[in-house]
Amino acid sequence: MSDPLERTFRPPHPTDLLQTLRVLSRGARDKTIRIGKTPGEGVWRATITPQGPCTQHLFQRGDEITVRAWGNGAQWALDHAPVLIGGNDDHTDFVAHHDFLDRAHRLNPGLRFTCTQAVWEVMLPVILEQKVTGTEARASYAALQQALSTPAPTAPGGPALLLPPAPAMVAGTPSHVFHAANVERKRSDSIRRAAGYAHRLEEASTMSMVDAYARLRALPGLGEWTANEVGVVALGDTDAVSVGDYHLKNLVSWALAGEARGTDERMVELLEPYRPHRARVVRLISASGIRQPKFGPRLTIQQRW
Repeated sequence: MSDPLERTFRPPHPTDLLQTLRVLSRGARDKTIRIGKTPGEGVWRATITPQGPCTQHLFQRGDEITVRAWGNGAQWALDHAPVLIGGNDDHTDFVAHHDFLDRAHRLNPGLRFTCTQAVWEVMLPVILEQKVTGTEARASYAALQQALSTPAPTAPGGPALLLPPAPAMVAGTPSHVFHAANVERKRSDSIRRAAGYAHRLEEASTMSMVDAYARLRALPGLGEWTANEVGVVALGDTDAVSVGDYHLKNLVSWALAGEARGTDERMVELLEPYRPHRARVVRLISASGIRQPKFGPRLTIQQRW
């Protein structure tokens, strides 16, 4: 067992490590990541880098963040850790046109947009979220991890993590495995198709944002909602808007205009003055605690694609 590689650095902007990386977790049953209760406990994360598998431990003391890494991908993980924790996310030009957004922005100065540069690892759980509830998608992702994942590099003192399911493994997975994970044929076909082109999808992380989205949307089964959900996390896009989300249009319409029900068109209209920070506005709305009124029974199928 080799010693970990280690690096300590000070981000260029105020950074809340736990708040920034919390978007990477798909619930308590997600075995690829563990998020501690304090910055000192930090975040344990398993990932497959371009140089191989890796286990990361990132933790924060004051303004400094330390990352330790084990496995063949350790050096890559250290080199890209500043981007992972939002080092390229500069929101000094963000202007809040609503008082509650200004307050949420001031109360969350360390909220940064991560950029994992790992397109496939984000895309798999996002496709699972198409047309189902978040609870159902998280359960399916956990089941696929149990069926298809391999152990992450051992890190002394750390949790026993699993690597995200590898594209080659997923591409050859028979239908009955997806069926057992409560994933119907349409989503399983989209997942296997994406897995087969994972090497091409990963190239999006090195492209301009325009070209990256063109690459993502070129794959059948990956519509605007899926591409934008991937872009926010894998590409660090602070302007992506998840058009097609069942709940988001209502939340944004209520928060920004006091309208209990909205449409995608209305949501886009309300967010337009906030370019290039529309995704930041959505995240700040969530952080503010605002919730739109609820009418009627809760739906179990979400309008996502």
